[in-house]
Amino acid sequence: MADAATIDATDTDASQDLDAIVVDEAAAERPATRERDALIPQLARAVRQVEAAVKRGAASRSTRVKLQVVAMLAREERARVRADKTLTDAQRAEDLKRLDGIAVILAKAASREPTLLPLLGDGAPITDAVRERKREMLQAAGIEEAPEPQSAPEPEVTEPQAPQVVPPSVRRVALANPFLEPDLTHVRRKPERDRLAGFDLLSPLYLSFEVAADGRPACMPLPEPKRHIAPGGKELMHHQAELVQAARDGHRTFLLADEPGLGKTAQALLAAQAADAFPLLVVAPSVVKINWARETERWLPGRRAAVLQGDGDTLDAFADVVVVNYEVLDRHIGWLERFGFRGMVVDEAHFIKNTRSKRSRHVLQISAAMRERIGNPLLMALTGTPLINDIEDFGAIWRFLGWIDHKEPNAELTDHLEEIGLTPMDRAFYPAARRAVIDMGIVRRRKIDVASDIPARRIADIPVELDEASVRSIRAAERELVERMLRRYDAAIEQRSADARDDSRVDDELVRRIARSEVEAQEGGTGENVFALARRIGRAKAELAADYAAQLAHSVGKVVFFAKHIDVLDAAEQTLAKAGIKTVSIRGDQSPTQRQAAIDAFTNDESVRVIVCSLMAAGVGVNLQAAADMVLAELSWTDAEQTQAIDRIHRIGQSMPVTVWRILAAQTIDTRIAELLDTKAGMVGRAIDGAVGDEPTSTDPRLEAVAGMLHDAVAARIAR
Repeated sequence: MADAATIDATDTDASQDLDAIVVDEAAAERPATRERDALIPQLARAVRQVEAAVKRGAASRSTRVKLQVVAMLAREERARVRADKTLTDAQRAEDLKRLDGIAVILAKAASREPTLLPLLGDGAPITDAVRERKREMLQAAGIEEAPEPQSAPEPEVTEPQAPQVVPPSVRRVALANPFLEPDLTHVRRKPERDRLAGFDLLSPLYLSFEVAADGRPACMPLPEPKRHIAPGGKELMHHQAELVQAARDGHRTFLLADEPGLGKTAQALLAAQAADAFPLLVVAPSVVKINWARETERWLPGRRAAVLQGDGDTLDAFADVVVVNYEVLDRHIGWLERFGFRGMVVDEAHFIKNTRSKRSRHVLQISAAMRERIGNPLLMALTGTPLINDIEDFGAIWRFLGWIDHKEPNAELTDHLEEIGLTPMDRAFYPAARRAVIDMGIVRRRKIDVASDIPARRIADIPVELDEASVRSIRAAERELVERMLRRYDAAIEQRSADARDDSRVDDELVRRIARSEVEAQEGGTGENVFALARRIGRAKAELAADYAAQLAHSVGKVVFFAKHIDVLDAAEQTLAKAGIKTVSIRGDQSPTQRQAAIDAFTNDESVRVIVCSLMAAGVGVNLQAAADMVLAELSWTDAEQTQAIDRIHRIGQSMPVTVWRILAAQTIDTRIAELLDTKAGMVGRAIDGAVGDEPTSTDPRLEAVAGMLHDAVAARIAR
């Protein structure tokens, strides 16, 4: 890179060239011989001002705006000059030479301050300040700005809204509070940027959680609690009391990402009490609605909880806590937005990670309405597994909390990022940006750090040999899947020219594209896909896994049995019944009352030795600490799902060491998926727990497993 003297000399030469090719200062005052003769002198003066400011080290907001406007107008003028049929060749050449001179100075100025480089491209965000400055420069040149072309608006595609219902008690609440007025004391500011003007900030914020781990869990500074006793006299653990104290001190938005089993429900309810955030809306999976009502009675004596069922005919809307499940939000969205809740808790908040889903849109809609009406409500997102497949899973949760919108950070977070004094082009920006987001309200504590009395856990893999018929069937299914992918791989290679082909190596990019299409295929599609294959393996393992659970039940006591598919659950219950083991079950087709009865029986009835659970129905919000042993008969597709299941028994209240027995079908794709799940566990470790590492953080085990099968097949063929 050239030294400063060389750059100064080059800049001086370029400025002299610019003086030679643009009209002199007086030319701007003379009548223009052509319509736009005055624009290039305006750009020349502006670019000199930018150049001088950058040399002084003053890349202020106004300088950045001016540089971006000059770049925009120079591009537009160049395109106009090239297309103008009224110009002679000499006139066109003269104007293009002048514009080239302006471009040279712009580029050299930006090279002095690398953060200016993104503003030169036509993809830089156009702010109101840029539009206004552009209008001023055009007016100074005597040019009327052309109105932006108005394209015909595309017809808005909207999904039909579910028929709205208003529970009778909600109408009575409205009559009892006819003059419920919004709180307008909190005026919401628009973000103002200076150094960060023109930068896309959301992508760097996500990236900061991938690359800027500091070895510590992502947790905001929490105050020392002034009390450890809850309203009902129950004693809080220190980590629980810290969060409640933060709410008591005025903090109002939390991503409570404590590891599962550390009492997030109690913390949320007590934070609402400390913030006086009643009435409180709780949005939760249907399987834990009753548990939220029970926990309200337990931790907040004197407060009433009401669970919304169906159309809400029996709802008591005068209750302090209203519990709603995700599935009924569409029917009740109308009154939920206007009711006047002063706080909102979203349980298992990773459920809203897909911002295009109905459940996510409804949650975001309610929280936005609440911020407009209340100003500064208590908003809490609870999840022990905030990341499922990708760092951007954070996005919907941050939007719910009001930290960002779909395009940029809010004013408070933008202020913090400006205070860093750096930009995304500086490596040091990322750890500081990560800390700025964490300080908005991320709270992450690990069991090993705050609950040392919870016994350790271990995961033990139990490889099982399937019967000969099952092995033949599974191997045939694997071959069918691989052969179909190989045919697609060969067809794609055949379409390439001879120069573009390299038969001596595996085209990994093509492998992943084919694997991704297999993963995205629906389970009901034709042919053997990865979902059908996994289900086939699960059925083959069902009796073996149940036999192992029966042995554990005879030797160690109560056992939790998890599987994904109904036929696997059925086979397990039949096998356990033949072995004389009394069981209960948790499945997706049960009512909340039936589910709770099964949990109570498993917890309190010594004769019930095994509870057979669906991973989808019982993987969240269920406390099964009566057991210290778990059998995972089928593997989950995500480490988060597996972790949630394990933490049904590895949580506060557990007094025995926990062992999780994963049943793996030997010499099948099952073992490959298990290895990938263990690798995948590093994502939360790096992003949330602060572990340092260079491994990729966005890996789908299904995709990796299928891609590995195809890669091995292609590599084996090349080796032959």
